[in-house]
Amino acid sequence: MFKKQFASVVEWREFRDDMIFWKWNSNEIKKGSKLIIRPGQDAIFLHNGKIEGIFEDEGEYDIESQIIPFLSTLKGFKFGFATGMRAEVLFINTKEFIVKWGTQNAINIPTMGLPGGMPIRANGTFNFKVNDYIRLIDKIAGVKNSYLVEDVKLRITSILDQLLMKWIVKEGRDMFNLQANSFEIAKGIREDLDMEIIDSGMTITGFNIISFSYPEEIQNMINKTASHSMVGDLGKFQQISMVEGISSGKVKGGGAASDMAGMMMGMNVAKEMIKNMDGQNSQSSTKPNFCPNCGQKTGEGNFCSNCGQKL
Repeated sequence: MFKKQFASVVEWREFRDDMIFWKWNSNEIKKGSKLIIRPGQDAIFLHNGKIEGIFEDEGEYDIESQIIPFLSTLKGFKFGFATGMRAEVLFINTKEFIVKWGTQNAINIPTMGLPGGMPIRANGTFNFKVNDYIRLIDKIAGVKNSYLVEDVKLRITSILDQLLMKWIVKEGRDMFNLQANSFEIAKGIREDLDMEIIDSGMTITGFNIISFSYPEEIQNMINKTASHSMVGDLGKFQQISMVEGISSGKVKGGGAASDMAGMMMGMNVAKEMIKNMDGQNSQSSTKPNFCPNCGQKTGEGNFCSNCGQKL
């Protein structure tokens, strides 16, 4: 009596969306076994660590009739009564992964006037995907049965601080306005990260910096400087600051203090209005050099000597 054979279902069991690859290697592949490839998956048959065939189309396949004929060195394999095919099947997640990142500690960027450097934090996202199965198997899948997105994230974040430092200080960027240069900084980092993981069969398809953050006191200074620049005049900036203080309740001391501040503000505004009106009047009282009616050159009088037009 021959030993009963059990057909195998070769599939990615307990699929995880954050898993980059998973290796099926628990049983011999028996006669009548099926291969199931789901959307977003590729299946790679391995024998003695070498690729035998890569199957990319989703669906259910009979391994004996639909898979073996396409395997490199096993296409002549015939199932016997007591023998099965010993092979591993590596399932690859083909999607593009999106990963959030953030600096674990503040990066001290060399800055003039700050001996210890400018402590800066940053956060954003990076995208990656598998693009070279041979390198992936040679470097990672040959010795691991599975690989997670978290494994790649740890590898990326371990060198990210150094790359941020490199691309922030490049070409003397403005330390107080890094957001304006975030695209160029991110582009340089993406290229460096791609070189870091390309030998493992993966590629960085995108890298983005969402924001930079400074210590609170530095950020407050930046915000105040930006407000001042928007106003464009120190006097007006002081006036606006006073108004904000009154409206927010920061200018305290009873009604008299508020009234006094309001009176001072009103006087300042009145002065500005008078100055503007004087300027406009002086401009409007300026006599033209030529008569607007006949074009005759004007003299000292208030009327044109040629046509009598009021100047």
